[in-house]
Amino acid sequence: MSPTRPAAVVVLAAGEGTRMKSATLPKVMHPVCGRSLVGHVVAASRELAPEHLVVIVGHMRETVAEHLAEIDPAARSVVQEEQNGTGHAVRVGLEALAAEGVTFDGTVIVTCGDTPLLTADTMRGLVAAHQADGNAVTVLSARMPDPTGYGRIVRSADGSVSGIVEHKDATDEQRGIDEINSGVYAFDGKLLVQALGQVRTDNSQGEEYLTDTLAILRSAGHRVGAVIAGDHREILGINDRVQLAEARRILNGRLTEAAMRAGVTVVDPATTWLDVQVTFEPDAVVLPNTQLQGGTHVGVGAQVGPNSTLKDTFVGAGANVSNTTSDSAHIGPEASVGPYAYLRPGTRLGPKSKAGTYVEMKNARIGEGTKVPHLSYVGDATIGEYSNIGAASVFVNYDGVTKHHTTIGSHCRTGSDNMFVAPVTIGDGAYTAAGSVITKDVPPGSLAVARGQQRNIEGWVARKRPGSAAAEAAQRAREGAGEGGPE
Repeated sequence: MSPTRPAAVVVLAAGEGTRMKSATLPKVMHPVCGRSLVGHVVAASRELAPEHLVVIVGHMRETVAEHLAEIDPAARSVVQEEQNGTGHAVRVGLEALAAEGVTFDGTVIVTCGDTPLLTADTMRGLVAAHQADGNAVTVLSARMPDPTGYGRIVRSADGSVSGIVEHKDATDEQRGIDEINSGVYAFDGKLLVQALGQVRTDNSQGEEYLTDTLAILRSAGHRVGAVIAGDHREILGINDRVQLAEARRILNGRLTEAAMRAGVTVVDPATTWLDVQVTFEPDAVVLPNTQLQGGTHVGVGAQVGPNSTLKDTFVGAGANVSNTTSDSAHIGPEASVGPYAYLRPGTRLGPKSKAGTYVEMKNARIGEGTKVPHLSYVGDATIGEYSNIGAASVFVNYDGVTKHHTTIGSHCRTGSDNMFVAPVTIGDGAYTAAGSVITKDVPPGSLAVARGQQRNIEGWVARKRPGSAAAEAAQRAREGAGEGGPE
């Protein structure tokens, strides 16, 4: 086992989080930048490659356990039937592992499921310092600009930790200490098991406090240390939606900065929101008021925004995506999308293709160079290469029960205001006339005309709408024509 690999990481995620005021979602599952709170903690913990990763669940346990099974199937969910304190939660987790024959020869990390800003690098530093100093327990601490309400780290002359004093119990001198307890610890695994067996419940809450293990270990002659986090914001726990929004802002700042340092132009980081799974290639440009979510990828030289929301969308090199909403779409190299386009799941735009203004696409494959310029709906369709779809076209794909497919070949020219009533196929090189309702297949190279002939009924307005503004305008036009005006 490498010197810094923990034997186990225990994530405390059993609490209800009443201050979130949510009737449907446990606190640790509230999302921040594409992951749940506990998802961020699990992801950071997994980077340490622990032999065992245990998450203690309690409130809405089934929901949290199902979520964990989705995001990290190898993580072990252990139920804390009653929330009897942090020490009890850790003991329940370790006992579940011990029942499977696990021995704790090494470091055990204990962390909280509501600290999405905690990084793997900080946790590695904690483990490395803990093992290098030979401590029984090492506390991750932080220096806070305002430590009010936090437990203070009290150190001895040799720099070791002599105790943690809660704010309400601290003296005036101790309240002047700005180093606080984060609730994240590195323990010697075997010593932790022994200390948990000695934790008492003779306190105001009648609970087993994990912090009591520090005094137990110190009184047994073991060293207790502390490592100060480089950024105090990493240890911030989320207890309400105000703190949730602040964590989102901090994490988003990290993500936009990382993107810019990797060669991405983010024109306005304050109005650009990224999920942690989003990836970029150099020279991508993100314009203001843009949200990139899920597994979205933006290729070399592509430009996204302004005012765009892309989820799980691939944007190819050199593509331009403006004022667009896209979900699970693939946008090919040098394609053009928007403004005001909506790409729904299953849409694949080929190289140099176009989905223009007020175009909606769903489950549509668009070939290279093909253009759907404006005011159209393309659903359940395949369009070949270098075709042009006229304005105000609708692919009529749903009969009320079943979705049907439309195929349009390559180098086709379809007229404006066309209805393609699926299932229907338009052959390569075919044309369709404006205003046509296409219900039958069109052979390659043919012109399809499917519209009623125009008939003008003279004098209809005067007879049916006498005295109206239209009737008066028509009368003036006739009189003007009689006086040598236009006919």
